Amino acid sequence: MNITVLGCSGGIGGGRHTTSLLIDNDILIDAGSGVTQLSLDQLAAIDHVFITHTHMDHILALPLILDSVGAMRDRPVTVYAIDSVLEILRQHIFNWQIWPDFSEVPPERPYLRYEAIEVYQPVRLGQRAITALPANHTVPAVGYQIDSGDGSVVFSGDTGPNPALWDWINHIDNLKALIIETAFPQDEHGIAEVSKHLSPQSLIDELVQLKLVIPIYITHLKPGREDTIMREISDLHAVDNVPLQLIQGQVFSI
Repeated sequence: MNITVLGCSGGIGGGRHTTSLLIDNDILIDAGSGVTQLSLDQLAAIDHVFITHTHMDHILALPLILDSVGAMRDRPVTVYAIDSVLEILRQHIFNWQIWPDFSEVPPERPYLRYEAIEVYQPVRLGQRAITALPANHTVPAVGYQIDSGDGSVVFSGDTGPNPALWDWINHIDNLKALIIETAFPQDEHGIAEVSKHLSPQSLIDELVQLKLVIPIYITHLKPGREDTIMREISDLHAVDNVPLQLIQGQVFSI
């Protein structure tokens, strides 16, 4: 299984793209602006989209995927999320005011179907399993464990301090990497707290709870503050396993 980072920035500009991970060629984790780099054929191959939460940087390409390639497909795209996230999509995005309700059109073959998922309950797609994990954000949100059977990667989603995440992570026998957000530099720690994101010190406070020695990758850094955030993380992290910046285009093979 390959996981390709289509976008991992906390914003746009200068080639930056917002959050989206492509699993093999048929699964997306979030649908931020990184999806716009795919060709029409690549977009048409996407069968499954797992949404962490409904903030625009994580869903902005979803309506456009359906509009662009829905007619090229012979079945709907399945969007997976917890119930409260699906309800926000229904009420505020696919509501005929922001975008057509593609779960109803075309009537004979809708482009979209919703599937509610539960935290800690894996969705199995062939040999692959995608499991929603708790997140602590300003809106209903989750992270995801992506498991090939041979190995797993955990993506935290957007989250503030989150003890429940570590309880799960520390029991994953085949964990190969952790992707965790740190959106703000330390001088904006107050904004991070209010918006339920991490800053360098709160990240370090979270990583103390990690009992596994695995590569750690930092995502969702605010544009123009990337170097500052990564330097502050390095300065604060007292152990050898210093987190690395997640890079757009990076591929994990597990």
